[in-house]
Amino acid sequence: MNTFEDRTINHTQVTRAQNFEMNPSLKTLIQSADLEFLMEAHNGLSAKIVAETGFKGIWASGLTMSSSLGLRDCNEASWSEVLQQVEYMRDSVEIPILLDGDSGFGDFNNVRRLVEKLEKRGVDGICIEDKVFPKRNSFMKTPQQLADVEEFSGKLKAAKDTQKRADFCVVARLEGFIAGASQNEVLTRAHLYQEAGADALLVHSKLNDAQQILGFAEQWQGNAPLIIVPTTYCGVATDDFRHAGISVAIWANHTLRASIAAMQAACLTVFEEQSVAAIESSITSIDEIMRIQNCDELYDAEKKYLPNSN
Repeated sequence: MNTFEDRTINHTQVTRAQNFEMNPSLKTLIQSADLEFLMEAHNGLSAKIVAETGFKGIWASGLTMSSSLGLRDCNEASWSEVLQQVEYMRDSVEIPILLDGDSGFGDFNNVRRLVEKLEKRGVDGICIEDKVFPKRNSFMKTPQQLADVEEFSGKLKAAKDTQKRADFCVVARLEGFIAGASQNEVLTRAHLYQEAGADALLVHSKLNDAQQILGFAEQWQGNAPLIIVPTTYCGVATDDFRHAGISVAIWANHTLRASIAAMQAACLTVFEEQSVAAIESSITSIDEIMRIQNCDELYDAEKKYLPNSN
């Protein structure tokens, strides 16, 4: 098998049609009887790559969008900056997008306005975590404070009451395990969030194994589908999640992490050798960038609309 560095997409073999009619909705993915997958994207370019690879949906990650702006994942990026990034993604692809909405960027009223903005931009759903605002990334080395359960349930109700599209999804993200809560407390919160109208529950853990996740899934008897984020427990077999009845697995930060590693390696080589010759054969060609940008469409449009362009 080729190494990771050698693997590229053969775009003549990409069969996933980029049109809305052939793409399943986010709600369909969440409610699927099979385990489905969302891949992280943080801007229009990464969203296009995710879609071309064949993924059925995108996780618009708060961590990676913040990082791409040079900011920490502590609500340092404003909600309008996040909306701008997700709008670029929506313009770039037709597959469903689930926005990582942090803790809702405020109270229930902020959540209502955010849902309105997302629906106008054609975004397919929002995931809200049950931590206080401003949130801190789940993997930061600081204590995590959970939101009051009734207040958070109010945010979920407000989101569901605000949405106008029947297929728009509101996902409640359970951060109890991150904050050190017991399984019973996380389960209690899960049932209350389901009653508040959540279309699905994302249960999160930062352990290196899936003990908390699989234990929760075994005890969960609700109707809401379960979503997981196997970042720290990435070595667990995917079939284990299937057998546990998980609906969606999110690969939550991997396009950004891959690009950072590649950029660091390229910059170091160029800095040390004072030349780009050594990396030219291993980096993306200018022609490939133009292809991703769909420059052929512009060339055709120029022939149609610009005088003397033929």
